[in-house]
Amino acid sequence: MPKKTIADIDPAAKAVLMRVDFNVPLDDSLAITDDRRIRMALPSIQSVLDRGGRVILMSHLGRPQGDASDTKFSLAPAAKRLGETIDNPVIFATDTVGDDARKKVAELADGQVLVLENLRFNAGEKQGDAEFSAALAAFGDIYCNDAFGTCHRTDASMVGVPRAMGEKPKVVGFLVAREIEYLADAISNPQRPFVAIIGGAKVSDKINVIKNLLGICDQVLIGGAMAYTFELALGHQTGESRVEPDYVDLANELIALGGERLRLPMDTHCGDDFSSDCNKRVVAAGEIPAGFEGLDIGPKTAELHASVVRNAKTVVWNGPMGVFEKPPFDAGTRAIADAIAESDSISIIGGGDSAAAIQQFGLEDKVSHISTGGGASLAMLEGQKFEAVELLDEL
Repeated sequence: MPKKTIADIDPAAKAVLMRVDFNVPLDDSLAITDDRRIRMALPSIQSVLDRGGRVILMSHLGRPQGDASDTKFSLAPAAKRLGETIDNPVIFATDTVGDDARKKVAELADGQVLVLENLRFNAGEKQGDAEFSAALAAFGDIYCNDAFGTCHRTDASMVGVPRAMGEKPKVVGFLVAREIEYLADAISNPQRPFVAIIGGAKVSDKINVIKNLLGICDQVLIGGAMAYTFELALGHQTGESRVEPDYVDLANELIALGGERLRLPMDTHCGDDFSSDCNKRVVAAGEIPAGFEGLDIGPKTAELHASVVRNAKTVVWNGPMGVFEKPPFDAGTRAIADAIAESDSISIIGGGDSAAAIQQFGLEDKVSHISTGGGASLAMLEGQKFEAVELLDEL
């Protein structure tokens, strides 16, 4: 059943406790290098403020090993950037459920925003601790999950807090609602032909994704370094390419399961060093010579994969076709990105490197949806259910 969104409740004069994903990259001077995740949360935040509510934001940042003294993991820079982006006052609490947070929650006025310090400074977050969850839940009259990137996790802020909210409203934000619409709804009832492009480094990371998609897609196109494990499984020559010998049997299972629906590369663009100025060769798939490693799909594969994509009506892409950061080994990934942009399809880019590639090529406005959660989008492509979403109110 569809979930209620922040638009379905009245936040006037209420405190909305909103889980966001402000896990933004910081440089050595603790300056934010990419604020996309903050900007993606703005519609949900602004919706509450425009209708007379107040917002308490909670998020993690990185993987701190200690407490709040580990300042490189503080959410203070994110709070500052948020304040520069919206017209409403943004206040920062120097702890999560401590004295400063409780004081500032109590003083928060309608139309204001409070950002709590990094959830992971408290061990109870990753442990899903009930006491920590209850302390957070006490801050809000309404719970809103707008952090798709952590929807596959069972952290306190994702699962424990909505449980502790009891009968109080529990809804999704606009970002999570959009992710569910595309990644769940479009995949469960796709327009056909439905084509998935799966790349990246490791077969091991995406075995369950490939298995699930082979059951519902018309074609699954393989690229990236994972293709060399498939070649190894077929007894072919992979040179110095990155392979996973322990996953050869599973690769053979996928080959048998996929049959003609699983499309492996026909050729490989390889080099004798992991650099743009190495010696390069294009060889038939499975014929990579000693001293060379595969760094991209070859031109025949790029042309064939692209032609399949152009004729698709639904496309899911997760993982680049090669080392797209190092020309000329960006050619395969670029061919796929251009084909998606040229197609008349519902196109879903599954976060991570695929999203980075689309942005690098300047094609963000040519695709239907770019997911904000790499791990979460993979989990959804595997067909997993998310407890963090199941707990929320249905329409």
